[in-house]
Amino acid sequence: MLAEILTIGDELLTGNTVDSNSAYIAQKLTEKGYWVKRKTTVGDDVEEIKTVVREILDRKPEILIISGGLGPTHDDVTMLAIAEALNLELELNENALKRIEEFYKDLYKKGLIDDPTLNEARKKMAYLPKGAELLENTVGAAPGAYIKLENTKIFVLPGMPREMKAMLENEVLPRIGEKKFIQKKLLAEITDESKLAPILSETLQRFNVKIHSSPKGFGKYIGVIIFGENEETIEKAKKFMEEKGIQFEEGW
Repeated sequence: MLAEILTIGDELLTGNTVDSNSAYIAQKLTEKGYWVKRKTTVGDDVEEIKTVVREILDRKPEILIISGGLGPTHDDVTMLAIAEALNLELELNENALKRIEEFYKDLYKKGLIDDPTLNEARKKMAYLPKGAELLENTVGAAPGAYIKLENTKIFVLPGMPREMKAMLENEVLPRIGEKKFIQKKLLAEITDESKLAPILSETLQRFNVKIHSSPKGFGKYIGVIIFGENEETIEKAKKFMEEKGIQFEEGW
C-alpha cells in the first residue's frame, strides 16, 4: 500500500513556513498501514504543479494527498493545475459555493469581517475539477476535492494546518480504509550505528519489514523502529537481530 504527499506553496520553498503538514499526513498514513514513498514540495506555479502531479501518477501510488493553494488569492492555483494535469475542466460546485457563502456570512455576524458579499475571489474557491467529489472544510472557507483516477485516490486539502488536519480526519481517513499495521520501538544497546548497519541490512533482506534507526548519542543507545504488517514478522526480525548479538530494551 503505497502513498505519496505533495505540499504546495512558495512560502515552503523560501523557508518562511515550516512544512508541518507533510509530517502530520505521513504519520496518519503510516498508522493506516501505508508506506509513504515520497514527499514532494513545489511552489505556487501551475506548470510546476502539473508536472509533479503527472510524475507522481506515473508511479501509480494508491494514495496521493495534496495540501496547499486552495485560497482566494492569485497564487492559489492548485485546483486549476490539478484539473489541467488530469485533462479536466474546472466547474463551479454549487454545494461548495453555498458553503463558502454561509462561511463568510457567519464571519460577518461575528464581527470578524466587514463585508459578507460573495465576490469573485471567494467564488473562485468553489471551482473543482469536473467529476471531483467535494470534501467539506468545517473550520475554513476553501473546500477540498476527492478524485478517483484508476487505482489512485487523490485528495486535495487546504494548506492551513488546522483546516488540513480537520479535513484529513473527517474526510480522508474514512475513505482510505483500515489496514493492520504495527510498529515496534526499541532501544538497541550498541554504541556505534556503523556496527548496527550491516545487521539491519541483513534483517531487511530476510524479512518483509522496514526499519528506521536513530542514534541517541555515542556510548548510549540507538533507537530502532521496526515496521511490519503483523506482530509475528516483527518478532522474527527482532529475534534475528538478537541472535546477531544486539540487545534491546522496549520503547525509546
